[in-house]
Amino acid sequence: MSDNAQPAVQAITHYENFPVASWLCPPRLRSAIAAIYWFARTADDLADEGNSTPQQRLDDLANFRADLIAASKNAQVSPRWPQVFTPLTAVIAKFSLPIKHLDDLLRAFEQDIRKTHDGQGYASEVELHDYCTRSANPVGRLLLHLYGITDDVALGYSDDICTALQLINFWQDLSQDIPRGRFYLPEDASAQFNVSRADLVSLKQTKNTTDLIASQAINTSARMLKGSQLVHLIPGRAGWELRFVVQGGLRILDKIKALDYAMLVKRPKLTKLDYLVIGWRALWM
Repeated sequence: MSDNAQPAVQAITHYENFPVASWLCPPRLRSAIAAIYWFARTADDLADEGNSTPQQRLDDLANFRADLIAASKNAQVSPRWPQVFTPLTAVIAKFSLPIKHLDDLLRAFEQDIRKTHDGQGYASEVELHDYCTRSANPVGRLLLHLYGITDDVALGYSDDICTALQLINFWQDLSQDIPRGRFYLPEDASAQFNVSRADLVSLKQTKNTTDLIASQAINTSARMLKGSQLVHLIPGRAGWELRFVVQGGLRILDKIKALDYAMLVKRPKLTKLDYLVIGWRALWM
């Protein structure tokens, strides 16, 4: 895959946990970012798309992991996903890509399959944030690895941003996820606001559910703002790309607030005006 493979790069916007590899991204890294994206996108589809049973999904991910291990050793992979592992094998070799981060993404998908099948939620914010260390944070760490940034302070800020992005996805999609048996509002926080599982399943927007969602959104905003310090540690075009990612997440939180946190019955949408706001705020970070 060449550095000019624009369709793959543009499609990155479809994977929720993956920052956009736009024209701001350094050209020398675009093919690498696209290869990582297609790995994550394909694994996400195996875990979530189609009519496969939970066990079939887990089996597919196990086979996908076997190919990842083979690719990491520059060994022969199965013919099932050449569009993923042909470019990824080259990227792993060229950039000494940490395989652990890619494997963590697979573990997160497996966790989601099991949780959804069993109708389980997350007992606490600690447990939910632990899930984010596999479902979201590896993406940021992989990108920082490509940029040659390895210090602990930058990695910590990256984790804050990626966890915040993941949580924002959860809060904006409550009206869609809950009917699918996915419960991301922590049970300890729900109990604090006297919100039961039945309240959530009914999708009834009450004062208690509104207060619960508001508290989570406010906490997520604080985490994103903390992580936003990373934009000052990444030079050049990559730093500007990150500014837009951070401001995009914060703008969605603005929209959630403007909708009075009624995410059980509504879902925020960004307009052209919102993108202008994102761009303006990014300039002044």
